[in-house]
Order: sequence, then structure tokens, then C-alpha cells
Amino acid sequence: MEAEIDRRTVEKAYARWAPVYDMVFGKVFERGRKASIVAAERACGSSGRILEVGVGTGISLPDYSRSNRLVGIDISEPMLRKAKQRVRQHSLSNVDALSVMDVSHLAFPDNSFDVVVAQYVITAVPDPERALDEFARVVKPGGEIVLVNHIGAERGMRRAFELSFAPVARRLGWRPEFPWARLTRWISGKKNMRVIERCPMPPMGHFCLIRFGKSA
Repeated sequence: MEAEIDRRTVEKAYARWAPVYDMVFGKVFERGRKASIVAAERACGSSGRILEVGVGTGISLPDYSRSNRLVGIDISEPMLRKAKQRVRQHSLSNVDALSVMDVSHLAFPDNSFDVVVAQYVITAVPDPERALDEFARVVKPGGEIVLVNHIGAERGMRRAFELSFAPVARRLGWRPEFPWARLTRWISGKKNMRVIERCPMPPMGHFCLIRFGKSA
């Protein structure tokens, strides 16, 4: 059975990552970040309201169209401090709020956003299914949830490596062995949600762009 991670572990891990996150992960995750923004803006048009969950240092915020309204949340206050600096640096007047928030208990009313974007988040939260429930709750009917994430291998050497690396990865703040089956189990219990797209992403297809649609 897949081991879980706890909130305190995640908070401590990303407090350590905050000063160097952009330098370490900026280029590695760039294609996925930009693909998720393209997907989000295609879904909501040029005047949507977008929630970015796990906004981190705000590295993706300048890439959104200024005509879309953005709200960002993260569990890590040190990461959000960097995001707020970026908003000021780039004069991002379309960012309405950046808040510390638990993804399992989003402080927004139902049907608040046209799109929910979560980049590299689902494998780094204690309860992924509860987080997805919250994404589905706050997205409007006809809206989308856009994920970019590592999906664990189902077999072979990569699967063996992910399982062996898992204890170390948890201390760093994520699960490397997170299986696609967890997402299919979740979506199978949601009558108003469907899978729109699952697209492999660089590097080497280890990541996926995943789009869920909410029935209008």
C-alpha cells in the first residue's frame, strides 16, 4: 500500500526549497507550466477567473494573460513571500490574491473559478483525493481542472526505482510512485466530472498534463 505524507513534512520541505526552487526546478518544469497555462486559458477564454493551487514562488504568474484574474494559494508561507515579490516586480495587477491555504479545505464558495490549475501539486499533498474533491467543488460547471504532475510507472525498472526512492522523496515533500490508478478511481466516483485529456510531458514523458471537465 502506498504510504502517505503529512502536512508538516510538506511545509518544512517547501520552506527549505523556497530560496532555491526557481533555480533548481525552473527549467525542468517550464514546459509543463506553460502547457498548463495554455490549457487553462483555452478553457476559460480571455476573461476567466483562475485558481492556481500550489502557486509556490509564483514563477508561472507572469505567463498568464493579463486579462485573466488570478488567485494563488500555497501551504508554504516562505514560497508565497517569493510569489508576492514577483507580483510586485512584474506589476501583475491581474493577481487578486495570494494566500496561505490548505488544499483540503479551500476557503472559497462553490463554483468560484472557471479553471483550477495545479502544477506538480497532487503528489505533494497529504490527501490527493480530498484536494481533488475541493478542486471539483470550487470550479464552475463547464469549467476545468488542469493538472501537470509526475505519474508513477506501472512496471519495470522505473517503478522499482520510484518505490526504492519513495522514503527519501517524502522527506523532500512528494511521492514519486503516485499511480494513475488513484486518479481513475477518483474520477470514477464523480458523476459530474470526466477526463478530457492525458498528455505525456517532458522530460522523457515522466510527467503528464491532465484535464478534467465539470459538467455544465
